[in-house]
Amino acid sequence: MAVAPGRSGRPGAEQPRLGPPTEEELESCPFCEGREDRTPPEVLALAPDDREPDTPGWSVRVVPNKYPAFERQEVVVHSPQHRRSIAELGLEQLELVAEAWRLRAAAAESRGKTIFVCVNEGRAAGASLLHSHSQLVWLDEEPPVPKAERGEPCRLCEALEVERTEGTRVVEERNGLVLLCPYASRSAYECLIAPVEHEEHAFPNPLLGPALELAAEALRRLAVAEGLRPMNLWLHEAGHWHLELLPRLSVIASLELGAGHYINTLAPEQAAETLRND
Repeated sequence: MAVAPGRSGRPGAEQPRLGPPTEEELESCPFCEGREDRTPPEVLALAPDDREPDTPGWSVRVVPNKYPAFERQEVVVHSPQHRRSIAELGLEQLELVAEAWRLRAAAAESRGKTIFVCVNEGRAAGASLLHSHSQLVWLDEEPPVPKAERGEPCRLCEALEVERTEGTRVVEERNGLVLLCPYASRSAYECLIAPVEHEEHAFPNPLLGPALELAAEALRRLAVAEGLRPMNLWLHEAGHWHLELLPRLSVIASLELGAGHYINTLAPEQAAETLRND
């Protein structure tokens, strides 16, 4: 990772943003309540017991992805109302999202599968539909990136000890969770949200919902400083579980993809200071 502040002002540098929803978007969105017939039949809905499947009245809804990248892939619709970002959702709603993840992870495990959870917000971050949702990808085994993070001693525990001691990159610490901009941030305002203590499994953990809310708060603080931006978020569930949040303030190009050298236009210490103050 290299910090190069001057890169942000280069000619033609793209600054992707999340604008307000268009009328066409609001009229055509298949995830909004009342349009349940526009999606495949639901596999889960958090709703009153007397509700009929695939009807209004739900709080969070899970449906198969119509265009899966893998053999089985599901969409968790975060809200019956049209919301573009988890930043627009409160703790109660995010707790329900975490509960949906938890239930589907248990369903996957009962079939000998594991799930990878990710959120894409905005076209620049890969979202084809802009209503806030997450993807659950069913896999035969743990993906290689989180698998590589396993090991003894725990590298994340070691990193958190350093970060919390130095403090310059820590944005917030509360209720057993820490939000920080990691030392080797790949892009401006990259955030990591993790339990302070070593916790091995995210889905049954009561801190999962609050961790999502802390990610949403980071996005709200970022919106004050930079406007609401596209972002990617994912959960690494095994080992010392954590959320990684990557706002898209610039385009990842050949140097990053081909060489693995990420060019960050903002030092993580400065990013953390901005997020602390907003």
